Amino acid sequence: MVSNLDMLESKIKKISEKFLELTQEKEILVISHFDTDGITSAAIMIKTLKRLDRKFSIKIVKSLDEQFIYNLPKEKIILFLDLASGCLDYIANSSLKNIFIIDHHEIPEEKIISENIYILNPELINKQKISASCLTYLFCKEINPEIKKYSKLAVLGMIGDCLEKEIDKLNTGILNDSEIIRKRGLLIYPSTRPINRTLEYSSSPYIPEITGDVKGVLELLREIKINPVNGKYPSILELDEEQMSKLITAIMLRNPKTKNSEIVGDIFLIKMFNRLEDARDISAMINACSRLGESWTAIQLCMEISKSKKRCETIHAKYKQLLISGLKFISETKKMEGKGFVIINAKDQIKDTMAGTLTSILSNSAIYEEGTVITTMAFDEESEKIKISSRNVGKNGRNVREVLANIITQIGGEVGGHKFAAGAIIEKQKEEEFINLLKKNLEIEMVKI
Repeated sequence: MVSNLDMLESKIKKISEKFLELTQEKEILVISHFDTDGITSAAIMIKTLKRLDRKFSIKIVKSLDEQFIYNLPKEKIILFLDLASGCLDYIANSSLKNIFIIDHHEIPEEKIISENIYILNPELINKQKISASCLTYLFCKEINPEIKKYSKLAVLGMIGDCLEKEIDKLNTGILNDSEIIRKRGLLIYPSTRPINRTLEYSSSPYIPEITGDVKGVLELLREIKINPVNGKYPSILELDEEQMSKLITAIMLRNPKTKNSEIVGDIFLIKMFNRLEDARDISAMINACSRLGESWTAIQLCMEISKSKKRCETIHAKYKQLLISGLKFISETKKMEGKGFVIINAKDQIKDTMAGTLTSILSNSAIYEEGTVITTMAFDEESEKIKISSRNVGKNGRNVREVLANIITQIGGEVGGHKFAAGAIIEKQKEEEFINLLKKNLEIEMVKI
């Protein structure tokens, strides 16, 4: 009997062979998503195509729409990374000839995959939880086994998509390739930096009266008797067992709904720039750069180009400040709340590229009951459209991608994502109609449950 794993590996082999065949004489345009998973996927692909001596160009995007796809060059091979599964109909209706897609997002049942689309997506095989970066790595490793040393980038992408708790046989093999060190500990990052700064900027998890509050951090540390040595606090990795136990207890007391299993787990340590770093921190740094408009700086960080590190650290510090101010705004602003849902219309008060991150933080914060759907809306002045991010608290409840898709079918726009984490883009004039339909859909879904 053929296993799901064998089916996926067979698919990777088949598509990689086709890719090698079709790209011998043609230029490749790589289009990748701008989050950590997409950036690391792009970096792995860049390394591979350079080794193959293929002619290629890279484009990093926030999202895809119909016009963008129709305007793509017809003479090139198009390779999508970490996106395009929701745009199969647009691609099928375009005059593009040979399209490759490496993605892991859900594919709507009604979408038709035309013959000129070569797609690698576990949703079509076994619905295995694997990031686009890990799929890209396996694809590139099939083409060139020497790419193995870049497997750590795949792990960064996996962590960026919060899939490290879904490690199975395939992902474990990638972890083994990467030689990443795993340690059990408190899941607040970076675990390698002084704990006072780590707690102050902790957004995942969000800790009430601690996150963004220097005074609150110092009071907590005094309370559990963790003191600075020579003016410097220890890192999480430097705490002894008793200190760690007290810190976990103190955090849980400030966030009573938090479960021990949610804040204690595997810490992944990765070697970057000849230093052992917390993989979650590097992943967050890549994400910050890209979301603040410096995707190429993020790619340079993945390539370990020395001049990029300081720039990335500066951008990341700014991003963390924006996250804190965004959380403060959300905590103080008026929300639309109903049974099992919360809608936050931030308009132009938070960056549209941060809406998803802020919604994820709220969904993981234990502020809301499991099953609650949290939706954040933010206006993007550049495109004059509204970015929508929806998250389900916990792993039970409504399929938020389906909820958004039902609405977008009626009012127009773009939608994509996963069952419990999805996003959409709509025109500004559809704002009130979207909110009304979202409330209606969520209330209907609640009745169904």
